[in-house]
Amino acid sequence: MKNIFIINGGHPFAHSGGRFNETLFNTTKSYFDTLKEFEVKFTQVGDNYDVKEEVEKFKWADVVIYHTPIWWFQIPFGFKKYIDEVFTEGHQNGIYASDGRSRKNPNINYGTGGLMHGKKYILTTSWNAPKTAFTLENEFFNQKSVDEGVMFGFHRMNAFTGMELLATHHFHDMEKNADVPFELDNYSTFLNDLMLNL
Repeated sequence: MKNIFIINGGHPFAHSGGRFNETLFNTTKSYFDTLKEFEVKFTQVGDNYDVKEEVEKFKWADVVIYHTPIWWFQIPFGFKKYIDEVFTEGHQNGIYASDGRSRKNPNINYGTGGLMHGKKYILTTSWNAPKTAFTLENEFFNQKSVDEGVMFGFHRMNAFTGMELLATHHFHDMEKNADVPFELDNYSTFLNDLMLNL
């Protein structure tokens, strides 16, 4: 039995209603609910949550699945608040012990104090930006991928806790040119392929 913790980092704000990430979140829950070898817990960061309970979910999970829209090239402020609160609560309580360094030699081993070794995570992001903004020469992201560019810090944050990246899946052009059934079909294929590694 594998434990899956699904987090919807989207929440309503201004013109963003969070509908696609809500759909994605529910699709993921339904997918794993139909498989007997998985137990699922979940959180929507826009709802009320108990920080101590959230720490326990991270400690319980074998795989964490993050779903987040990207607002102004970062995760939404509610999602950032959630991570700040939960990971801080998890200091010396299952998420991280320290930054990994010793006072005797503070120049080395930064980022090695995580307590979540053996756990994996999956990240999905949704963008207004088209995929070509990342891949074409002279376009906005200077040919840096989502993972090596905007989400690099997010990946290092998870590495700091000891978690290992299992996979990413990025949805592009979701505001002006979305084909949601097509995107969800591709996402189902992504999940099916992942089952080989879980």
